[in-house]
Amino acid sequence: MASSYDAILLVSFGGPEAPDEVIPFMENVTRGRNIPRERLEEVSEHYFSFDGRSPINDQNRALIAALEELLAAEGPDLPVYFGNRNWHPMLPDTLAQMRDDGIERAICFVTSAFSSYSGCRQYRENLAEATAEVEGAPHLDKLRVYYNHPGFLEPQVDFILDALGELDEAVRDDAHIVFTTHSIPRTMSRHCDYETQHYEACRIVMELLAERAPLPEGRERPWQLVFNSRSGPEFVPWLEPDINDHLTDLHAQGARAAVCVPIGFISDHMEVIYDLDVEAVETAGELGLPFARAATVGTDPRFVALIRELVMERIDDQTEKRALGTRGPNHDACPTDCCFTPGQEAREVVAAATPPRGR
Repeated sequence: MASSYDAILLVSFGGPEAPDEVIPFMENVTRGRNIPRERLEEVSEHYFSFDGRSPINDQNRALIAALEELLAAEGPDLPVYFGNRNWHPMLPDTLAQMRDDGIERAICFVTSAFSSYSGCRQYRENLAEATAEVEGAPHLDKLRVYYNHPGFLEPQVDFILDALGELDEAVRDDAHIVFTTHSIPRTMSRHCDYETQHYEACRIVMELLAERAPLPEGRERPWQLVFNSRSGPEFVPWLEPDINDHLTDLHAQGARAAVCVPIGFISDHMEVIYDLDVEAVETAGELGLPFARAATVGTDPRFVALIRELVMERIDDQTEKRALGTRGPNHDACPTDCCFTPGQEAREVVAAATPPRGR
């Protein structure tokens, strides 16, 4: 069946690639969010500790290269473009390039597996704003979220097993699994499926882990979903517990080890390599709690194949929409109020799905 799209657009957060880009990038990210200046400067230091370069753009370029290789081998024959909402390559620049290349209709893959305002609706707003800014911009549709897709969850089991293998054998079977994701305000969480989707993803991974590596005597491995990277004012309630507080509690309860699983992130960008690999590692070290961190999906072939599969769902009715667990595949067409928090400004969004041409 002929594709109804001319291209794939990978849409991501963006990050600085040089020290002089850090502050302008942070100002872009926090514009209009009333983030305390001291928090902005604190997070900027995280980037400076890595020579002012976020790894996120390089990781996305590697993902695009892997996807292009898969598309060349298995189709569909679609070019892949890259645009960010907060730093170069910026979405309007990418859309202008797509227009100049003759692209009329593109399908968008967003590097966020879960539904929330910042992880879904805001991207749709950003895409609508960029489309309005660029005369003759291509029509854009967004692919569904994929938090329960086997191409996202099955690799997590391998990563956990690898991380468990880093622990001393004496504590390995007693390790707590600590899933972590980006914290968001509670008001935002109440108007989306963010927590529900995360708990479902964690539950599925633990079931798969128990099948692959059951504990002796029918024991169940303890697990918990926690949060990191809180960035809002102190008086605004955000999702808790913070991972560092949770590690402290685990130690107080006599836990013998912990494996951190950054299930809310698809690559090792700054919230992973600083908040987890620096801060959480330091907390665990101070507590004397054996600690290992599982990998993110990155360019795992199963995850790359997931992207192609989501595209094929839209262009071929015969493609199975796969999902693990009990909730089924997420909707293609988002409801009007999807991930919208009352009190927010109502802004234009791109469609999550529109009927392909000829139907």
